[in-house]
Amino acid sequence: MPAVTVENPLTLPRVTAPADAVARPVLAVTTAPSGFEGEGFPVRRAFAGINYRHLDPFIMMDQMGEVEYAPGEPKGTPWHPHRGFETVTYIIDGVFDHQDSNGGGGTITNGDTQWMTAGSGLLHIEAPPESLVMSGGLFHGLQLWVNLPAKDKMMAPRYQDIRGGNVQLLTSPDGGALLRVIAGELDGHQGPGITHTPITMIHATLAPGAEITLPWREDFNGLAYVLAGRGSVGTQRRPVHTGQTAVFGAGSSLTVRADEKQDGNTPDLEVVLLGGRPIREPMAHYGPFVMNTKDELMQAFEDFQKGRLGTIPAVHGMSEGGL
Repeated sequence: MPAVTVENPLTLPRVTAPADAVARPVLAVTTAPSGFEGEGFPVRRAFAGINYRHLDPFIMMDQMGEVEYAPGEPKGTPWHPHRGFETVTYIIDGVFDHQDSNGGGGTITNGDTQWMTAGSGLLHIEAPPESLVMSGGLFHGLQLWVNLPAKDKMMAPRYQDIRGGNVQLLTSPDGGALLRVIAGELDGHQGPGITHTPITMIHATLAPGAEITLPWREDFNGLAYVLAGRGSVGTQRRPVHTGQTAVFGAGSSLTVRADEKQDGNTPDLEVVLLGGRPIREPMAHYGPFVMNTKDELMQAFEDFQKGRLGTIPAVHGMSEGGL
């Protein structure tokens, strides 16, 4: 799980919560069910079973893989529409191509992120490059959906290409953790992702036995999803392992600890930490559209069917905005 690494974390800025920070309790730990997305790549549904009031402004998150593809096996998604939210695709291992009908897109690989603001609507496709399909290989990533408030849902689409080398790298006081700030900020250190909805997104790697207690904005919610490994969350050290999500309650700091002994295939504890300021608006979500009302959902489907969300580039042999 390479993403972005450094040889000596102690060369990085160090972060810890102040002594008077209020520890966030762990409200729940859930286990993500497995399924398939797009043309059949395996995913874990990280937020399944969690009440939306604990997720807001996040809608869903899929862990894609980790899977070792044989030649000819890599899969992606066909052209499909989105409106009303942002998709964040973070590639840890492997290569993925993205293209959208608004002209955005590119290739991302280890540690890169594509941040697509669907806004008023567009079509896009995500797929492994032909070279990876031919050769096979390791693939592992995340896709996160971030809601937009009503005032921004019909904004013009936007695309951000965030290279792994641009993320803000931090560490814990003893150097036992590597913190990659992809978006938002942590203790005054800003990540490169520009967000309409205020959020923080961090990929943390904790060496066996390492512990982090991070300052966390009190107006944000708090979530920790385990990509790989075993550890515990909260000051009560509630156990967590691969594919589980911890939901934190109110407070100004959160704690994650790696077990002293990890699984043979996972040398460290790998965790994604998420926080966001809740939008607290009605949400109508169906398929690829996230709006505020059912009428807006129906309008999104009508606009898609009538080709108003863009057209598939002719190079793909299709010119209409349908699948």
